[in-house]
Amino acid sequence: MIDLNHPAKINEESLKQALLTEIAWEVCNQVGGIYTVIQTKVQSMMEQWGSCFFLIGPYFPKTAAAEFEPTDDYSSPFGQAVLKMRNMGYEVHFGHWLVAGNPLVVLLNPYSVYDRLGEIKYALWADHDIPSPDNDDLLNQTIAFGHLVKVFLSVLISPGITDRPVIAHFHEWMVGAAIPALRREQAKIKIVFTTHATLLGRYLAMNDPSFYDNLTSVNWLKEAQHFNIETAVRIERAAAHGAHIFSTVSQVTARECIFLLDRIPDVLLPNGLSIERFTAIHEFQNLHAKYKEKIHQFVMGHFFQSYPFDLDHTLYFFTSGRYEYRNKGFDVTLEALARLNYRMQEAGIKKTVVMFFVTKQPYTSINAHVLQSRAMMQEIRETCETIERQIGDRLFYYAASNSDFKLPNMGEFVDDYWQLRYRRNLQSWKTHILPSVVTHNLVHDHSDEILNFLRSSHLINNAHDRVKIVYHPDFISATNPLFGLDYGQFVRGCHLGIFPSYYEPWGYTPLECIARGVPAVTSDLAGFGDYLANRQVDEETARGTYVIKRRNKSFDDAVTQLTNYLFDYVRLTQRERISLRNSVENSSVEFDWKNLRKHYNRAYVLALEKEYT
Repeated sequence: MIDLNHPAKINEESLKQALLTEIAWEVCNQVGGIYTVIQTKVQSMMEQWGSCFFLIGPYFPKTAAAEFEPTDDYSSPFGQAVLKMRNMGYEVHFGHWLVAGNPLVVLLNPYSVYDRLGEIKYALWADHDIPSPDNDDLLNQTIAFGHLVKVFLSVLISPGITDRPVIAHFHEWMVGAAIPALRREQAKIKIVFTTHATLLGRYLAMNDPSFYDNLTSVNWLKEAQHFNIETAVRIERAAAHGAHIFSTVSQVTARECIFLLDRIPDVLLPNGLSIERFTAIHEFQNLHAKYKEKIHQFVMGHFFQSYPFDLDHTLYFFTSGRYEYRNKGFDVTLEALARLNYRMQEAGIKKTVVMFFVTKQPYTSINAHVLQSRAMMQEIRETCETIERQIGDRLFYYAASNSDFKLPNMGEFVDDYWQLRYRRNLQSWKTHILPSVVTHNLVHDHSDEILNFLRSSHLINNAHDRVKIVYHPDFISATNPLFGLDYGQFVRGCHLGIFPSYYEPWGYTPLECIARGVPAVTSDLAGFGDYLANRQVDEETARGTYVIKRRNKSFDDAVTQLTNYLFDYVRLTQRERISLRNSVENSSVEFDWKNLRKHYNRAYVLALEKEYT
């Protein structure tokens, strides 16, 4: 397997003569996790490559409107290629991506060549044995886009545009259709292809409880046909085999590539973040306290209507991501929380853990009771603030005008109206109904796996439970009426992120925790967790990133590991938790793109050393 820790020394002088383009479906088009990879890496790439770097993506007017700014400066080779391609009758948009680094981008409209789609799809079948159905719009878009990318890159290297070496780095199968066509035409372009997750691997992992055990015996064509993804898988395989350099993001995904794509990756390209964007020098502890207070407000509104608990001794845990119950480790997390709840009660630990599940599921509306409770609590707050002002004013007047040094009866300073309103508000708000475990009305309430586990385990926010659950089936944003926080602020306000994934080619969520100084749990079946396990050995706990060992381990063993870690965590003192957050924040620089860029340089140098044919 590839040794990521000790990559071979390479001569990067050759890179100074080259032009580099990255092609991704998520350029100016936020639809998935690859958007984070590309968008956060741009600034680091611009620092190294400058005017020799640009990106190519699809043009969709609605998404481009917020992220793309056209330019009329066509002096670069990329601009000259744009003009030439327009003269050939193609729709090409050229400008800057409005992200850190402000890179040049070329956006190509797939729909602009739909009148030639039959011809393009026939060539894909005749030349590369890749059939495609007629009724799949995403496939049609990606195939049309692949054709446009091939045309643009061919124009870029044509006489009069540039004679410099060109490296084209393709991300994921959605842009892979251009690769076999470029290789067939022997275009003088060095091609790097990165699969961030094999398409077939994701489908198999969601449907096969023994995915890793059965990986070596998978019949890729049979399974691709079974899941109705044959065309996409064939494109992915053609791209992997057609690239001069084939790469993936982790050792975990590299194993999939060997058996599902039949090619060993040449290099690993781990994902990172622009850590500077998250850095709050000397402020991250203060930000934690600030946003924790916001979460306190939600928790009081959600739970205190039924019963109170001590917020000074409450810990906030969370998990987030796509709703993939098993792949994301929701099953392990829930079982560990149920065991943690029991162990905390048995040990007499008085702390409270509030666990947030933040994911996306179909719902009809926010639970009316949840909204009403929060609104009534806000009314109580406003009543209390009015009483506070009234008492303050009258107490000051009393102190200034009275020679009696004793503290008066504060109740005498509150009007009967406000006393009555205070009492009525509390009587209307308080209830014996248990706090809801889910904040929204789910469309598939009775079949939801998270809810069914909570019901069967009776982890339903009883007053005596030390672990409380808040299942929020929508992503958190600043406009969220329940929290009033964006996702990054919510993460900063929490104490621990829990992501013990069964299948996760990389996994940005724990990395985003670390960047914000929040400890996190991951697993060695996640690319990020595998990266940590290979680099940190036994240091992960001290640095606040704990890796659950799930490879070749049973479900029960994974649950036991997680339960033990969570039980140890809840027994930490506040000082120990602060120290842990300091360690996490200090370690985050390791995952900055500036430090991970060397792996990409290695891939590009290796590509330049390959023959074109």
